[in-house]
Amino acid sequence: MRALKILVVVMGVMILAGVAALVVVIAGRLSRGGAGTSSPPFAASPIELPAGARIETMSTSADRLVIDLVLPDGNRRLVIIDLATGRSLGTIPLRTAP
Repeated sequence: MRALKILVVVMGVMILAGVAALVVVIAGRLSRGGAGTSSPPFAASPIELPAGARIETMSTSADRLVIDLVLPDGNRRLVIIDLATGRSLGTIPLRTAP
């Protein structure tokens, strides 16, 4: 019976120490302004689209964004953008084979 009482007291102390450690970690993160995983603000120059063009689809990879544009004349164009800088890397015109 004595061993059970000691075990209960030890586990109670461990729970209190764990809660105190959790409170300290949360307070530290809040004092730094969040969890520390926020990314810096993103500011990139606007991407110029041809007049009348509409975005059909977009897809991403690890560091690229590909925008599929449908032009007013019915042709399509792919615009490739670097996600790290927001800079347009180039365009690929798509044409139907004769």
